[in-house]
Amino acid sequence: MSMDWLQQAIAAIDTQCLAQAQQRQTQLTKPPGSLGRLEELAIRLAGMQGTQAIALDKPHVVVFAADHGIAAEGVSAFPQAVTTEMIKNFAHGGAAISVMARQLGASMEVVDVGSAVPPGPLPGVVDQRIAAGTANFVKQAAMEREQLAQALQCGRDAVARGREQGMQLFIGGDMGIANTSAATAIACALLHRPASELAGPGTGLDANGVSHKARLIQSAIEQHRDAMRDPLEVLRHVGGLEIAALCGAYLACAQQGIPFMVDGFIAGAAALVAVQLNAEVRQWMFLSHRSAEPGHEQILAGLGIEPLLDLGMRLGEGSGAAVAVPLLRMAAAIHTQMATFAEAGVSEKSEV
Repeated sequence: MSMDWLQQAIAAIDTQCLAQAQQRQTQLTKPPGSLGRLEELAIRLAGMQGTQAIALDKPHVVVFAADHGIAAEGVSAFPQAVTTEMIKNFAHGGAAISVMARQLGASMEVVDVGSAVPPGPLPGVVDQRIAAGTANFVKQAAMEREQLAQALQCGRDAVARGREQGMQLFIGGDMGIANTSAATAIACALLHRPASELAGPGTGLDANGVSHKARLIQSAIEQHRDAMRDPLEVLRHVGGLEIAALCGAYLACAQQGIPFMVDGFIAGAAALVAVQLNAEVRQWMFLSHRSAEPGHEQILAGLGIEPLLDLGMRLGEGSGAAVAVPLLRMAAAIHTQMATFAEAGVSEKSEV
């Protein structure tokens, strides 16, 4: 399968609408800048959507699920069976992101790109299973090149399905036991930082567990270092199928001019790969929150974008991204519904 599509140009922001939105913000009945980042969000959305009538009525949530071979090394507090069990929980509407999607009125699907144990046919679950999880990257590359290409394409396919439903905002989530190990390895390799700085508890490891995890990740990075010549090779050697799918989705969104909201640590690692492949991807990206996972701070620095929230979250699933959507909606409502000084008959700031 070809990965040539990754080289396609990123969509341009509508600079005329951006300028008009900046001008409108100066005319609304408030001191300039008094709504802080809400103003910035509204201006960015106008440039993204190419209109002053910005709206986010149709967010679309996609949770990519896959297993990880490194789970065999004892890097997670939960057994690998939880990945498949959670796919079923998503399908039955019992997971946190399922509840959040309902609250937002968002459409949602789950894409199984690599569960170790197939969950069987389930409502709202798309079966694009590439393998029974990745290989153990402590011993070999996590993915073959063809598997990487397929996973990236799964992300692109999910964006295409969302676009058919008229989505205005893409939210990508992740599910996969041991995926914090993969995300840590990706971030360490791309940011040239030691695993001891970025490795964290994930699903709940104690201090000894975190140290064990960091040693394994560092060993794997040193083993694969010479082969990891570019971001895609980093993703292939130490990444995960669901992380690759997220990366593919982010690139597809940016190519097609669709705003997307990045979740926490795992999604942040996928976004880091996407941005290192094409820095212009940042134009279409919102960062939802600062994860409690220790390594996330380094990922945020690498992305160079300030997150919207800091709630101590570290669940994944797209949950932090979902929580941030009402902020965007509020920014859009203020921009479109607030009166201007002229409309309200309110005196503007006096000239000194």
